[in-house]
Amino acid sequence: MPYAAMCGRLGPVAAGLRRLAGAGRGARAVSTSWAPVGAAFSVKPQGRRLDLFGERQGLFGVPELSSPEGFRFAQEHALQRTDLLVERACSTPPGPQTVSIFDELSDCLCRVADLADFVKIAHPEPAFREAAEEACRSIGTVVERLNTNVELYQSLHKLLADSSLVASLDAETRRVAELFMFDFEISGIHLDKEKRKRAVDLNVKILDLSSAFLMGTNLPNKIEKHLLPPHICRHFVHARDHVLIDGLHAEAPDDLVREAAYKIFLYPNANQLKCLEELLKNRDVLAKLVGYSTYSHRALQGTIAKNPETVMQFLEKLSEKLSERTMKDFEMMRGMKMKLNPQNSELMPWDPPYYSGVIRAERYNIEPSLYCPFFSLGACMEGLNILFNKLLGISLYAEQPSKGEVWCEDVRKLAVVHESEGLLGYIYCDFFQRADKPHQDCHFTIRGGRLKEDGEYQLPVVVLMLNLPQPSRNLPTLLTPGMMENLFHEMGHAMHSMLGRTRYQHVTGTRCPTDFAEVPSILMEYFANDYRVVSQFARHYQTGQSLPKNMVSRLCESKKVCAAADMQLQVFYATLDQIYHGKHPLKTSTTDILRETQEKFYGLPYVENTAWQLRFSHLVGYGAKYYSYLMSRAVASMVWKECFLQDPFNRAAGERYRREMLAHGGGKEPLLMVQGMLQKCPSVDDFVDALVSDLDLDFETFFMDSE
Repeated sequence: MPYAAMCGRLGPVAAGLRRLAGAGRGARAVSTSWAPVGAAFSVKPQGRRLDLFGERQGLFGVPELSSPEGFRFAQEHALQRTDLLVERACSTPPGPQTVSIFDELSDCLCRVADLADFVKIAHPEPAFREAAEEACRSIGTVVERLNTNVELYQSLHKLLADSSLVASLDAETRRVAELFMFDFEISGIHLDKEKRKRAVDLNVKILDLSSAFLMGTNLPNKIEKHLLPPHICRHFVHARDHVLIDGLHAEAPDDLVREAAYKIFLYPNANQLKCLEELLKNRDVLAKLVGYSTYSHRALQGTIAKNPETVMQFLEKLSEKLSERTMKDFEMMRGMKMKLNPQNSELMPWDPPYYSGVIRAERYNIEPSLYCPFFSLGACMEGLNILFNKLLGISLYAEQPSKGEVWCEDVRKLAVVHESEGLLGYIYCDFFQRADKPHQDCHFTIRGGRLKEDGEYQLPVVVLMLNLPQPSRNLPTLLTPGMMENLFHEMGHAMHSMLGRTRYQHVTGTRCPTDFAEVPSILMEYFANDYRVVSQFARHYQTGQSLPKNMVSRLCESKKVCAAADMQLQVFYATLDQIYHGKHPLKTSTTDILRETQEKFYGLPYVENTAWQLRFSHLVGYGAKYYSYLMSRAVASMVWKECFLQDPFNRAAGERYRREMLAHGGGKEPLLMVQGMLQKCPSVDDFVDALVSDLDLDFETFFMDSE
């Protein structure tokens, strides 16, 4: 089937429109400007129609943001509204309305701060980025001030200190009240005046140290040219008499190039080392000041794991179960290294990414260019549309943005529509590469969903950012299997935001504990690797030929090659993170801790005069929570096997998934959501077994024809 004709196969879309056209009262009506999603991503946009006289809308439809100056007006309006809400919170008798006012206050500030947070890194115009940066600083200052507003704190404290009032609150309202209180207390507001000032000073210092450390993780190291052989030098950037090493070059075929990059890039920097030590020390001091024995105890409150003891139990048991498999993976890599480089066959820390890739390529023919023609962006988007329609009764429609609503003409706007509930929210898809755009795939909340005072629901708005190649007039954007999986992953976050129908925006969608936030996105990776799902949309963009089943099988099997060693590496990183944020003062230097932890939890030798921890940027954003990726994958694996393995389009399981997990955002304890979905409370052993069993799943069970 030709590509254009394939994109016209829009059964679920058309059916969704028919159902919506007759939807009952209360559903939001269908917009006549909606178009099929697959076709919208199939071709290069031809540019907006010339409109010389039409009124220019602001970014995301916010009227003030039609120019950079609008950020000043938006923040001024937010600050005026904030003052009124603070006054209301302090003068209103304690009750459920107290929580509603706090949430409205949070929404008022977040609607400027979240939007500005995105614009400051993604807008192509410097003036917009600078104005957004200033708005972030301004709102951040106000938040710091509110976090230390004793009168505001007292208004919430009166509510939570009255047991009869607390008993009268519904579960979601009580949880949100407690989360607001937690935010106050980690800022030290419950302390006396002197300690409170110290807590504020520590928070400011930690922010500064975090920024400095993050910047240092990416700075290149340099070495004089004459110290490296010429055939090694040519692989790196030159700066006069020096060579700059800006990364690990882990995929370089030459062993000496990888070794040089590893030893030079990871060579310790005294300033960066001091910065990390100060950051860890100050985090510990702040945690103790506000009542926690370690920073890790503070960071893990409210998570699935709940405390560092559980995290360490999880990591140690996982490491034990992985040990034998990891050794086999290392032996396999050693064998390949010996085959390719008999003179130097000892496996070193710079080797696994390269040799595991060589083994995959040799065993399975998984050259991305063989797969790309089957994964055009339009086809993949239609695949997501089919999946969401079958599982959740949801359809995606492209909507033409207004003039000035988007920051780049190739940004697509999607309406997310339920067959009976109508419009649920909007996803802006910033998918294509451009100059100065960050090279990261991520999800941004622009506006959280919440129930407003007038009974209307504030629809969520999010952005998905990817870095895909631009389509041309004759060639659609073609995705590698990795890009396709990333698209499904990020769309998992977006659906969490769209379906998190919480009363309060403070807990909307992905605003939940880190070790739960990745569950919906990782679960989508399982769908992306299931032939029954892939076969619904993977067609050659020119011939219409279906992607052969054995190609998906090979791809899935290849992912298991050396997967135990990859997982073991993540266990090592997560353990290191826990030790750094555990009991202080640390027993020894951060580098000695790295050496000891690497040898115990990874198995490859530490390399003298290296300090990998100084490049561990996740210590800032994921401090004491780096384990979250493994924990989320364990939960996603359990949900997949329990609910979707037999039938990935099971509507009853989809509805249960929405009801038990997605609908609550962060408004319910994460372990209770997991328990509701799995119909049991998983133990640490269950989490470990889920991860280990994934390593040797027979993926052929995924490829049963859905007849």
